[in-house]
Amino acid sequence: MSNKAIAISAAFAAGAALCVATFVTASNLLESYGSGPPYYGRTANMDKWESPVPFLLAFDAVALLVATVLGAFAKSRLKGCARR
Repeated sequence: MSNKAIAISAAFAAGAALCVATFVTASNLLESYGSGPPYYGRTANMDKWESPVPFLLAFDAVALLVATVLGAFAKSRLKGCARR
C-alpha cells in the first residue's frame, strides 16, 4: 500500500471513530432521559437509574484521542507523499 492510501484509510478511520462516538453518545442520552415528560427513562425506575454521563465522557475522550492520533498519522503520511 502506498503512503497516500494509508493516509486516506487513517483519515477515514478517524472520521468513523468520531461518527461511532457521536452515535453511541446520542443513543445513550436519548435512552436515559427519554422523550416523555419529565425524562420518562429516568423517572420510571428511579431506584435503578444511573447517570450515563461519566461513561460517556470517558468514551468520548478515548474516541477523540483515537481520532486525533489517526488524524496526525494521516497528516504525516500525506506530508511524506508530498516530499517525493
